[in-house]
Amino acid sequence: MTGADIITALELPAGARVDQRVPKKLLLENGAPTAGDKRSINDGIEALLWIAALKPTTIGVPAYRDDAREYLEIAVLHLALRPEAKAPRLTELVHRAIPYPVLLIGEQGAGITISAAHKRWSQNEADKTVLADEVVNADIGSADTSACWPDFRASLSLARQPSSDLHALYQGWIDTLLAWQAARRTGRFSVPQTPASALARREALVACAHLETEISRLRAAAAKEKQMNRRVDVNLQLHRLRSELLIAQARL
Repeated sequence: MTGADIITALELPAGARVDQRVPKKLLLENGAPTAGDKRSINDGIEALLWIAALKPTTIGVPAYRDDAREYLEIAVLHLALRPEAKAPRLTELVHRAIPYPVLLIGEQGAGITISAAHKRWSQNEADKTVLADEVVNADIGSADTSACWPDFRASLSLARQPSSDLHALYQGWIDTLLAWQAARRTGRFSVPQTPASALARREALVACAHLETEISRLRAAAAKEKQMNRRVDVNLQLHRLRSELLIAQARL
């Protein structure tokens, strides 16, 4: 599976296609706050392609405006990274640099990711946008070997997303990516049907990630602990955290 396969699954209309290369200069000027970020962009990015511009005039979905944001367009991009690139940071920099909400297909060797992040107006700089939330990043990997892959692939289609406005459409893709994250844990794929259930799933995924990090830390501590009473305490904490993890997973 390749990034091109994911782009095909999106089923984007021909009228929305752009298929142009995005110069690194744009990222360097708008998305690289540090010298290290500039080096990462220059050394880590093989190519950034603008695949499609999803606008009212190209897909027939109305724009969205409120006090916090204005969604006039969704940009679909394809990011090809070199093997040594720092993928998570470069993914974030791309989302920060583009003034529109971005659906980003990332490709690094055999690894494939899809990411999205809502944007809002900056409170400090007029006419500037910033990320409103953390980037939602779905690691696709060898997804085509998963029993959930056919349902997930079908759910990526533009035609399957909400069409009331561009914000709702973009949220539909975010919910789909979160559904994939949940399916990787549960073996069941389902897109939430209400905003409340989508929020509950996102919170459960955050809880699962936090608990797994703590469990890994305590396992490492238990392996190094020589005092028996401390090892007992650590094992009790591990038992409690594993129980909490099961409860969080049940909410997915």
